[in-house]
Amino acid sequence: MELALQQAIGEFFSIDQEEALRVFHGRGHLYPGLEHVCIDWFKPLVLITAYVEIVAVKELAAQIIAADKLSQVKSIILQKRYERGAPAELLFGDESPVLIVQENKLVFEVHPGTQQNAGLFLDTRPLREWLQENSSEKNVLNLFAYTCSLSVAALAGGAVRVTNVDISKPSIKWGEKNHQLNNQELDRVKSIPHNLFRSWGRIQQYGRYDLVVIDPPTRQRGSFDVEKNYKSVLRKLPKLCNVGADIIATVNSPFLDANFLLDQFAASLPNASFVEVIPAAPEFADKYPERGLKICHFKMA
Repeated sequence: MELALQQAIGEFFSIDQEEALRVFHGRGHLYPGLEHVCIDWFKPLVLITAYVEIVAVKELAAQIIAADKLSQVKSIILQKRYERGAPAELLFGDESPVLIVQENKLVFEVHPGTQQNAGLFLDTRPLREWLQENSSEKNVLNLFAYTCSLSVAALAGGAVRVTNVDISKPSIKWGEKNHQLNNQELDRVKSIPHNLFRSWGRIQQYGRYDLVVIDPPTRQRGSFDVEKNYKSVLRKLPKLCNVGADIIATVNSPFLDANFLLDQFAASLPNASFVEVIPAAPEFADKYPERGLKICHFKMA
């Protein structure tokens, strides 16, 4: 096994790890020969995600167990993203399809290995921290809400209400469960489990908004394409937002850098000014940062 991978595992499991975190980010191209390996920690489960077959996968599992001096690891799952349907294989311990994990005093339900995404994007942790610090007394709109972790963070930060919009009804239901896990009243949560472009009327009913989060997938079959449709979302915001509203916009495509967002705003929402870049979690360091997650903060005039 590569020395860098051994060191990352050894250092991580040498101390008590309560929070969900990325252990090793091979996809960042900082470790030649390991670009196909990522390891995530969803206590007490280790999720190994392989984008190409890992030849010595049993040795990797054994290394994790050996490094686990505090006996934190109860399960190790390998997810084979290189195979159709991204099947999972249990390498150690017991099946744990549903877990409740912790992050920054919040908790979230995750399903490691059962879908391509576990239900909590670990690279957006700094954005959840930002929302906890900047949502007080705000009416928040969360577009492409998925399992609503960003809305959970906003309510934890004092938001008066959040509106979650996502085409997936199961994801919205999952998100409502996340709100309840954090003792957040559902009467402060508005859920719209429908296609965004058919929901503007309902979205407007719950506005105007003081903070809007736009965190789309690169492509959502039949409903959204980041290159084609981002501008359509931005053009709706003047009718939805209060003066001075904060807009958080993300893009996570290796083919689109942060200039994509700046150009989209300049063309379609020119009265919003750029404020700052919010970094992705440091564990997701990338040799080519422009290929990773980009998070930009804008403010409406």
